[in-house]
Amino acid sequence: MTLGFIFFVPLALGILTVYYGEKERKRSWPYRIFTPWVPCLILMLAAFLIGWEGSICILMALPIFLIMSSLGGVIAALIFQTKRHQQNNFPLVIFFAALPFVSASIENQFRLPQSVRMVETQITINASPQIAWRNIERVREIKQNEQKNSLFQLLGFPRPIEATLSHEGLGGVRHASFAGGVLFVETITKWEPEKELNFSIKADTASIPPTTLDEHVTVGGPYFDVLEGSYRIETLSNEQVVLRLSSKHRLSTRFNFYAGWWTDYIMRDIQENILGIIKDRCESQALKGETP
Repeated sequence: MTLGFIFFVPLALGILTVYYGEKERKRSWPYRIFTPWVPCLILMLAAFLIGWEGSICILMALPIFLIMSSLGGVIAALIFQTKRHQQNNFPLVIFFAALPFVSASIENQFRLPQSVRMVETQITINASPQIAWRNIERVREIKQNEQKNSLFQLLGFPRPIEATLSHEGLGGVRHASFAGGVLFVETITKWEPEKELNFSIKADTASIPPTTLDEHVTVGGPYFDVLEGSYRIETLSNEQVVLRLSSKHRLSTRFNFYAGWWTDYIMRDIQENILGIIKDRCESQALKGETP
């Protein structure tokens, strides 16, 4: 989880690959650009197989690894072409090979930067505000056939199961359960029936088995946490509403500028999945003529 590993390791791999390839004979530009991908992919596969990284971390790192390794190949070609007649390029190679370790040791002297990010999604529901409210204050158990095909589940993030509520009104506690033993304790901070439901979020880290989530994306861990959630109902008519779901999360990495794109995307995917389930339930109840 350092810039040295994410950016400089693939750069060094690209430089080393092309350096030793060019020692045998002059290589083509496609070789210099794409051959560095081979050691990167082997490293990724090894990290996955021996359990160093989970699928989400592999997916997040892969684009950077491929781009930086190709950049390393290009840099090596340009440097060693201009130094072709010099006898000893090895010190320069050693410098690039040591760069990830030097960078990581420097980075670890500083605290992780923190970024608080907000993600909002919305969906139009053909049902009354009363029905919509009933389906967000509590969420009864979600059956497997109600689940949507979502990226976050393919990556190993647990699917939502249910949300219970201790009592209505401010101070009420929702227990949002996800597969794999993941539990969020949500304390109501704003309660406006048929309009808005806000809550703070605290992950029950003691209940989450270590095998459920990769340590780098564990909710409540040093790198990622979910802080707040909010449902807002905008009434369009007695039979149609817009339901908005927003969440606030903390991101703490050396590369928030890149990881933030991924966490926003995954949080949006999770929220859209939940809104889709709520929409189906609300509209089914409206068609059956059920009353709150």
